[in-house]
Amino acid sequence: MPKPTEEELFAAVDQLLAGEPDLPPPAERARLRDAAGVSQSRLADALKTTTQTVKNWESGRSEPRAPRRQAYLRLLEGWAAQHSAEPAPVPETFTGPAPTPAAPAAPHVPAEQADPAGAGATAATAHPGTAARPPRPAPVASGPAAAVRTTSRRPAKPKAAAPAVDPRFPHGPLAVLDGDGSAYGVDGLVLDCPATTVVELVEWTLRESGLGAPKLNRFGKDSDPLIVLTAAAAVKLGLPERLEGHEQRRSLRLPEDHPVVKQVTKAKWHLTQRGFGPWARIYRKAQGRERQCVQLAILSWDALDERSWPGVADMEPADVARVLGVYAQRVITPRGSTAVSGLELMTALRPPTKPERDPETGNWISGHNPGSLGTEPMDPAPPEATPEHPVVVESGWTGGFLNEEAYQWVRSVDSLTGAECALPFAVGLDLNTAFLAAAARLVVGLSAPDHFTGPKFNPKIPGSWLVDLSHIEVDPRLPSPFTPDGSRPTGPAWYQTHTVAYAQELGYDVHPIEAYLRRETGAYLDPWHDRLKTAYVDTLADLGVTKDLTDAEFLAAMEQHKQADPALAAVLAAIKATVKGGIGKLRERPQGRKYKEGERWPALQRPTWRPDIRAAVISKARVNMHRKLSNMAKMTGLFPLAVLSDCVVYPSPGASPLDFLPYAASGKPQPGGFRLGPTPGLAKLEGVQPMLWAVELMEQGLNPARHIKGGDAVLDEGE
Repeated sequence: MPKPTEEELFAAVDQLLAGEPDLPPPAERARLRDAAGVSQSRLADALKTTTQTVKNWESGRSEPRAPRRQAYLRLLEGWAAQHSAEPAPVPETFTGPAPTPAAPAAPHVPAEQADPAGAGATAATAHPGTAARPPRPAPVASGPAAAVRTTSRRPAKPKAAAPAVDPRFPHGPLAVLDGDGSAYGVDGLVLDCPATTVVELVEWTLRESGLGAPKLNRFGKDSDPLIVLTAAAAVKLGLPERLEGHEQRRSLRLPEDHPVVKQVTKAKWHLTQRGFGPWARIYRKAQGRERQCVQLAILSWDALDERSWPGVADMEPADVARVLGVYAQRVITPRGSTAVSGLELMTALRPPTKPERDPETGNWISGHNPGSLGTEPMDPAPPEATPEHPVVVESGWTGGFLNEEAYQWVRSVDSLTGAECALPFAVGLDLNTAFLAAAARLVVGLSAPDHFTGPKFNPKIPGSWLVDLSHIEVDPRLPSPFTPDGSRPTGPAWYQTHTVAYAQELGYDVHPIEAYLRRETGAYLDPWHDRLKTAYVDTLADLGVTKDLTDAEFLAAMEQHKQADPALAAVLAAIKATVKGGIGKLRERPQGRKYKEGERWPALQRPTWRPDIRAAVISKARVNMHRKLSNMAKMTGLFPLAVLSDCVVYPSPGASPLDFLPYAASGKPQPGGFRLGPTPGLAKLEGVQPMLWAVELMEQGLNPARHIKGGDAVLDEGE
C-alpha cells in the first residue's frame, strides 16, 4: 500500500470529524419530492436503487448510506431551495432542531464538548461505526447511544404508564438483524449494525448497541442482550442458511471446526456446552459486575418453534422484533425455547442467592435467598423420580411412582342416556392456562425430602404420600379425581398432597402408609404466576378481550382476537407455551439415543429439576377440574363426554356455552362451575361439533376433547 500524504490523511480525518450528513425528517423528504413533482420510482432510478428503498427512506424504516446519502441530501437541499416554504413541523420522533430549507448540515461537535459527563448522548454523539439517525421518541439517558430511526406500522394503544427506560439499556432488550445491517428493535427502533462477522456482532452488541434488560429481582442478574438473525444476516456473517442433519433441527450444532466457531474461539470468546446451535450464547468471564454475554437466535435454524411462535419466523424483521419485544417486556428476554424461558423466569424472579454480611469478617458474601430453590441440585424422593433416575436405579426402588398427570379421560358410551344422545351439539370448553391458575398460592417444598412411616396426613405439608384410595366411589359419569385416565384406583399408590387432600374434602378418611415430606416450604411460584398472569391478561386486552365484557361479548371477541393483530396473537401463544413448557421442564427427561439408564443427564444439574413441584401443579390443576365437573353435575345435571388436560366436552342443547352453563336469576354466573372469562382458570370456547360426531369418536375409543377443534376429518385418526 503506498504511503499516504499528509494532505490525504488530514482530509480523511476531516471527513470523520464532519460525521454523516444530517437529513431532514422522513415526512419532509416526501413533501419535498412531491413539491418537485418527482415520483418515487423516478427518484429510485436517479439514485440507482429500488422504489421500495425510497419508500423506506420516506417512512423512516431505513436510512440511505454513503455514497447515496450525500447525493440524496444534495438533492433534498436543492428541492428545498426551489420550493421554499414554512419549515415542516418536526415529528415527535425527532428530538433535534427543526431543519431549515437549504441549510447545510450542522458541524460535528465532539462528545466531550457536547456533554463532558458523557451523559445525554444523541445521534450527534453516536458510537463509532453507527450512522447518525433521528433518535427514538423516549429520551435517551447516559449509556450507549447508538443512532436510531423509528417506524410505526399501526397506531400504538394507549397505556397507563410506560416503564422507565434503564439508562444502561436505552434501546431495549433485543434486536432483529437483517442482511443489510439494519437491527430492528422494540418500539419501531432501528439501529445501524456494521458487523460482518459474529465476533464483530458480539462486540458491537455489548459496546455500542445499548441493548439489554434490567434484572427482574433486586438480587438477580440483568438479561443478556438478544440478537435475532434472519437467514440473510446469518449468511452475511458466515453461517449456513440452514442446519442439516439426521437429528431434530433444534438439536443440531455447528461442528467445532466450522470457521465461525474457530473465529469465536480465536477472539477468546466462549460458547456454552450446547455449542453453536439455533440458540447460541457467546460469553467471556464477567468483569466485576459487568456481564459479557450475548444471545443469538437464528430464525432459519428454527429458533422460533411454530407451535410456540405461530407465524413469527416468516414475519418481516420489524414485526419479529415487535413480537419478541413485547414478550421480553412482559415476560422475559427469550433465552431459548419457551419452555427454557419459562424455567429461566422462575430463577430470575426467585434468585438463589443474595448478598449478606459475613458475621466473622464483616465482608459481603453470597448467601441463600429465602424462598428460592438454592444453588445446588437436589435429588428427589424415589417415588417422585423417573424410572431411569440414578436414585431409583442405584437403590433398586420398586415401590412405585407418582402418577400425577393431566386428565386423558373418555366417558363410557354405555353410560350415555337417550336424552344426552338426543342433544344436537357437543361443545368444548378450554380453561385458560389451567397450570398457571394452579400455580397461584401453591405451597411447595424447598428443602430435601424426609421419609416418614405411618404419618398422619396434613394437607398443609407438600410431599408424596403412599395411601389407599381404592375404596372411594365416584359417579361413573365422572372421571376419578385420583388418576389421569379417570379409572378407579385398585390399591395403595403414591399421590401428591393436593390429591389426598381432595379425598378428605370429599368426606373420606385417609390413612397414609408412608410419606416423603419437606420441612421447608414456600409459595415459590407466586411471582412467576403473577408475572405470567399479567402478561396473559394484558395481551388478551390488547387484542380486544377485556375483563369488562359480558359473556356473549367475550365469546364474540375471542372469535376475532387472532385476526385483530397476528403479532400480538403470537405473543399470546408464546405466553401460554411458556406456562406449559416451564412446568414441563421441572421434570425434563434424558434425551439422545446414547443415554443409558441410571446415568445422570444434564437437566439433573439444575436446582430447578424438581419433579415434585411439577406434580404439585398438575395435581392441583386436575383436582380443580374435577371440582368444577362435580359442581356442574350438581347445578345442571350435565355430565362431560370427555376431558383432555384443560379441555372438557359437554353435550349441549345449543351451539354455545351460554346454552348450558349455570347462571343465577340475576344473570350472573353461578360460582363453583365453569365460568367464561379472560383470566387464568376461567373458560373459553374450544370448539363445537354435532353430538353424533362426538359419539362416533367415543365408540372408536377416541377422545372428542382432542379433536373438537378439527371437525369430523379426524374420525379415522388414532390417538
